[in-house]
Amino acid sequence: MTSTTPSPAEQTGANWLCNAGVRPTRQRVALAALLIGDGQHRHVTAESLFADVQRMGDKVSLATVYNTLRAFCDAGLMQEVMVDGAKSYFDTNTHDHPHFFWEDENRLSDAPADELQITRLPDAPDGAEIASVDVVIRLRRKTRS
Repeated sequence: MTSTTPSPAEQTGANWLCNAGVRPTRQRVALAALLIGDGQHRHVTAESLFADVQRMGDKVSLATVYNTLRAFCDAGLMQEVMVDGAKSYFDTNTHDHPHFFWEDENRLSDAPADELQITRLPDAPDGAEIASVDVVIRLRRKTRS
């Protein structure tokens, strides 16, 4: 945020935070504006969001981006999607839905939920219950023969 009057994206971001009970600090509002300011859902990594905020001219450290994404997830504003057990993507669409992971591009996108059918899950071990099912469908471009 470089001006004293919030942009429409910044106002949208501030409202998003306030509605979830998250304190709208300058840095959080800047990140929220990038995430939801245009009304579109995003799949980001901490590094990609950090690069975006740097391009906008805001001063936010990578550690702050990580901490903010974690706070947004804790508040229910985003969900974390793990790929390969080591790479986290953060999704502004918090409804249950499957994802495509484009291996060649290291990119996550939504997969059509209405085309997914899970007909049976294994029973949870004794003393446990299934909290959620995450579906990540890995894709790669076909090679031409």
